[in-house]
Amino acid sequence: MAIIEIQNLQKCYGKNVGTRDVTFSVEQGEIFGFVGPNGAGKSTTLKVLMGFIFAQGGSASICGQDVVKHTKEIKAFTGYVPSDVRLYPGMRVAELLKRNAGFYDGNLAAETERLCALFEIDTSKRFHELSTGNKKKVSIACALMPGPKVIILDEPTNGLDPVMQKALFAELERRRAAGATVLLSSHNLAEVEEYCTRVAFIKDGSILAVTDLRQAAAQHKIITLTGGSAEVPEDLELLREEGGKRVFRTALAGGEVLRALSAMVPEDFTVENESMEAYFWNLYELEDAQ
Repeated sequence: MAIIEIQNLQKCYGKNVGTRDVTFSVEQGEIFGFVGPNGAGKSTTLKVLMGFIFAQGGSASICGQDVVKHTKEIKAFTGYVPSDVRLYPGMRVAELLKRNAGFYDGNLAAETERLCALFEIDTSKRFHELSTGNKKKVSIACALMPGPKVIILDEPTNGLDPVMQKALFAELERRRAAGATVLLSSHNLAEVEEYCTRVAFIKDGSILAVTDLRQAAAQHKIITLTGGSAEVPEDLELLREEGGKRVFRTALAGGEVLRALSAMVPEDFTVENESMEAYFWNLYELEDAQ
C-alpha cells in the first residue's frame, strides 16, 4: 500500500527548475531513500509534500490525502525534519519542546523525556547556543515525539556524530517495524545503502531511477582484474583502467562470471557486489554521457 504518492511533480523558481516530472511512491512500513546532489530537487519535493511551497503541476498525496487540500490533516500525523533547522533562537530547548508538544493531543512528557535522553539533548540551553548537530537533534525530537505514522527527513544526519546517527536509525527502524513509513533525503550513500530498501535518484530536478537496493546489489558485480587477455567478453563493461588493473561491471551470475574470467586468464582478480556508491556514480556518469 502506497503511503506517499507523487505524480509528475513540477516546480520552478523563475527560470530555474526545482523539479521536473518527479514521480515515485513510498510503501507503508519502509524506509525509502531520496538521493541526489545539492540543488537536485530533494528539499523542494519534501517541502511540497509538507505544504510549505506549492507545485505548478502534477500531484502529491500522503495517506490518500492531497498535500494542498489536506495539509492541516497531514501535519497532524506526519513528523518532519528540515535540512536547515530554524527555531526560536532565544527560547530555551525545554520550552521549545513543550510548545511543540502543545500542538498535539495527549500528554507527551514521557516520550519527550525519552527522546531527550536518547539523543542527549541539553534542554537548559537557548536554541541559538546550540551547535548545528544539537539543533538537528532538537528538531528530530520535535518530529518524533507525537509518534507520527509518516516521517519525512531532509538530510537528518548532517551535523550528527556517528553515535547519534546510529541512535537515530535504530529509532527509525523501531518505528518502521511498528508500521511507520519513512522518507529519507540524504547524500550519505553509506547510510542509504544500510538502512533503505528502495531509493529514488534525482538529478537536476528529474528522477533518474527508482531502485530496489537488494535487487541492485544482486544484479551487478564489480570485477577487478590484473593482467589477462585483451579480448573482453561482451557481457563485461569496462569502467576504468588504473595502475595496471582493469575494472569491469557485469550483470552475469556467479557461474557465468567464472567462465568469463576463465576465458581471459587473469593473473589475479576480485569480484564483489556493486556498492551503493559505485551504483550511484555509474548512474550519474551514464546520465552525463547522454
